Amino acid sequence: MDKEIKLSKEEKLKAASRDLRGDLVEELHNEQASFSKDSCNLLKFHGLYQQDDRDTRKGKNKDYSFMIRCRIPGGGLSAEQYLVHDRIADDHANGTLRITTRQTFQFHGVIKQQLSETLSAINDLLLTTMAACGDVVRNVMYSPVPAVSARQDIIQKYAEEISDKLLPKTRAFHEVWIDGEKVFSGKQEDYKSVETFYGPTYLPRKFKIGIAEAGDNSIDVYTQDIGLVALFGEDDKLEGFNVIAGGGLGMNHKKSDTFPRLGDHMGFITEDRLYEVVETIVSVQRDHGDRSNRKQARMKYLIHNWGIDKFRDEVESRLGYELQPFLPMPEFELKLYHGWHRQQDGRWFLGLFIENGRIKNDGDLRIKDGLKAVITTHQPGIQLTPNQDIILTDIKEEDRESVEDILNGHGLSLPDTYSNAVRFSMACPAMPTCGLAITESERVMPQIIREIEHEIESIGLQDETITVRMTGCPNGCARPYVADIGFVGQSLEKYSVFIGGASSGTHLNTLYRELVPFNELTSTIRPLLEQFKAEQKNGETFSEYWRRTELPTADAEFIQNK
Repeated sequence: MDKEIKLSKEEKLKAASRDLRGDLVEELHNEQASFSKDSCNLLKFHGLYQQDDRDTRKGKNKDYSFMIRCRIPGGGLSAEQYLVHDRIADDHANGTLRITTRQTFQFHGVIKQQLSETLSAINDLLLTTMAACGDVVRNVMYSPVPAVSARQDIIQKYAEEISDKLLPKTRAFHEVWIDGEKVFSGKQEDYKSVETFYGPTYLPRKFKIGIAEAGDNSIDVYTQDIGLVALFGEDDKLEGFNVIAGGGLGMNHKKSDTFPRLGDHMGFITEDRLYEVVETIVSVQRDHGDRSNRKQARMKYLIHNWGIDKFRDEVESRLGYELQPFLPMPEFELKLYHGWHRQQDGRWFLGLFIENGRIKNDGDLRIKDGLKAVITTHQPGIQLTPNQDIILTDIKEEDRESVEDILNGHGLSLPDTYSNAVRFSMACPAMPTCGLAITESERVMPQIIREIEHEIESIGLQDETITVRMTGCPNGCARPYVADIGFVGQSLEKYSVFIGGASSGTHLNTLYRELVPFNELTSTIRPLLEQFKAEQKNGETFSEYWRRTELPTADAEFIQNK
């Protein structure tokens, strides 16, 4: 007889939530500025995180507000949808928009009394925040190949199909935030789940899916729970997809059994089998993922423990057929799509660098107003990228000068005015509102990346692509563990330093030093840059060099200071 599994408290909460309703309606309308702890866990499924501002917190009196994350497969928006997001940021949030590393928008600083109005405005755009967070399949990513060929339409189609089919079926979102109409008695014993696929407890943990075009790894396909690589033949004909499974980057500094992991090659499938294979992989995680220990609940741990062969066997048993062998594919590179590029139809798209994804006005640099003016005037399509940038598409030849004039008038420069170091950097929001943040990230990244930029240029490495990513905690939202240089918050104003990933996203980096104070990060990195410059061979990259060369050990003085 199998040993009975002791479910985590989160699993019990989901089971009793009546498909994510819980007590949300009652708590939404009480006089408190916050929700209870149980309700906060359910809010995540609706795309909300309760936060408090640690800059304005006074003792035990927390300054509560909410982060709202949208679900926008692949980050594709119309001009109208973008402009409504812009208005929501002013009317209900803190006046900024945040492009996430999963190609969607986050609003910050929304107060409880304005949640329903904010979510209704998003719903009116035929978009949703449902399942942008929580233990479900989250925002599906895809390579932003903006209208340069028919390939984007194909990739977008399948990403949106996967997103739609794996969206939870519960009407809880509309009942709580939109129309308030209940469709059940309210009694647990009278309730029957409508989640025919997920079931009443949904997935053991969050689940991420992305579709990459062969050769373009801007979505970091190996870090997804399911990574799909679209392979095209002649005349942009889709041949099918290579399937990668078991990626994920979150870890815990104090738990050695948690770790970042890149996905394994599972096999190749034709497009007619795409959805059933994806759904079947998710179902295996649903049925076998760890529901007793959330630190071990991601699918990467299931595959790590089972091995990819056993996992594939289980998937194929459920499918009733075998996957084809994984096909050869071009080497990956990180594409940013910055600057002007001609589309297939003769029009143009413009990729703009948005530092750390924060669309805001700051002195003479008025990113938010500049984008609003361009989008209002020229009505381009919008594509958010996995590297927190924005692409304006479908711009007419005769409008290019006007677009640049508007941007320049608001202090926005084209990406070629920024160094590689700055353009290839990323940071998570962290302080002051993220409840998981241990250190600063977004607010200090502009300083640290320009210090590193100065060192790179003084050493003569300015033409190299060296990715630098920073997070305020080890959960890895800015994907620091595949960067050439990763800074990960470890304790107050101190970071773990990781070296030797790859800008292509195909290798994990290695822990180099722990507990490095913020003001010593640049001096810690400089000797590595100098050694690379002195010993680089045959055009190898920074990370290729450090993967063939042993990282220096910490000297005695360094150890003593720590």
